[in-house]
Amino acid sequence: MSKIEQAKQNKQAKKRNRFIFRTSILVVLFGALLFAVVSNLTAEEDAVVEVGDQAPDFQLEQIATDESSAIQLSDLRGQGVMLNFWGTWCEPCEKEMPYMEQLYPEYKEKGVEILSVNLDTTKLPVENFVDHYNLTFPILYDEHTEVLDTYGIKPIPTTYFIDENGIVVERVLGGLTVEKLRGYLDQIVPEGS
Repeated sequence: MSKIEQAKQNKQAKKRNRFIFRTSILVVLFGALLFAVVSNLTAEEDAVVEVGDQAPDFQLEQIATDESSAIQLSDLRGQGVMLNFWGTWCEPCEKEMPYMEQLYPEYKEKGVEILSVNLDTTKLPVENFVDHYNLTFPILYDEHTEVLDTYGIKPIPTTYFIDENGIVVERVLGGLTVEKLRGYLDQIVPEGS
């Protein structure tokens, strides 16, 4: 075999390997995309708590803020409640947290409480996250994922907007902009506020 023929075979082998490598990457990316789409679709279908349902009651320990007591959802009856599920590793969660902090004092005064249920496995990253963003609204720690399971949370962030009677008014999958957040919070301001 001449050197020219061997060079051609080497070149063809490289092309074939490159084709296999690129095809493999495309298959993996397509699989990830398909998984994300199916997860979001089934999350809608498998929702345990839906709009119009009574929000299931729970009690969780408050961490990472000045308060360290437990909060029970039913104790907030008469107020609107934004119930947000998040983790420190979740980029959309990180983006919406400053919006929540920005609007918290205004809506707290109007009778709306923001409860943020963290799903991290340890408390330390949560405390660092809260310090970094100077968050002042209650951060609840769902150590055994009981509330996560009760609400059937799959993608995070997932946010429930609950009215003064404890009824779920909206359920939002994914991150929120400050404009959308304001719109949802306006829906749960108690009457007469």
